[in-house]
Amino acid sequence: MTGQDIFIDPTRPRARIRPLKAMGHMRKLIVDKEDTAQVFYIIEALNGNSLEKNFRRALSTPEGRARFAARRSLAPLLDDHASFGQLAPDSVGRAYIDFMTREGLTAAGLVAESEINRAAGKRFDDDLSWFGDRLRDTHDMYHVLSGYGRDALGEAALLAFTHGQQPGRGVIFISFMGFREMRRVLPNSLDLKAVWREARENGRAAEKIVDQDILDLLHEPLAEARARLNIGRPTAYKAALRAYSELPTDVLDVSPA
Repeated sequence: MTGQDIFIDPTRPRARIRPLKAMGHMRKLIVDKEDTAQVFYIIEALNGNSLEKNFRRALSTPEGRARFAARRSLAPLLDDHASFGQLAPDSVGRAYIDFMTREGLTAAGLVAESEINRAAGKRFDDDLSWFGDRLRDTHDMYHVLSGYGRDALGEAALLAFTHGQQPGRGVIFISFMGFREMRRVLPNSLDLKAVWREARENGRAAEKIVDQDILDLLHEPLAEARARLNIGRPTAYKAALRAYSELPTDVLDVSPA
């Protein structure tokens, strides 16, 4: 497949880097870490043409081309848990359902958050939008496969992992700022740099999750899927969790997630 085989709306504006806009939204996210719509604003302000670069990278692989040929919409599939079929207790799909239920999450909820950003501009019905949606809809699958939780440290680490998978200034900026906020309130004995470095390296070393057949992946044993995809253990993150679990208050509430 070549670049001529994909359609990118010619009316899309030229990608621009807007650091001041990103910083303004970052301040709002720091104040309210649950305001996840700010994440999409920041990514849009900083990523430039990263989405297109990552899309063309995916299309350079047989797996990515197969996903593009099918153009499956993931959000409805991931919320229709009954459609997963019979899942083994140790499967990726079972872990995903348990994670989403425990955290009170839905794929549709993440779509709604992203649409807040899109409401401010034009919705482009092109192949680049399809790829962007696929990246968004696999976010919580990244949690399940990588082992990073939804605590503030886990979310910041997951964004570093995501940058290793799909490079872009937006996600790494949010991750860096999250770790910086935590550094202000956590004891120096916690090696947050090790958590950040490990997360990025785990993301880089792993096979690209967005290229996978997600329906097949749901039925795969979780341990086997992690091994096949070469997803490393989040050892430094788990060590940090054990260390700050003994602190008297949840100081991590101050950081963006």
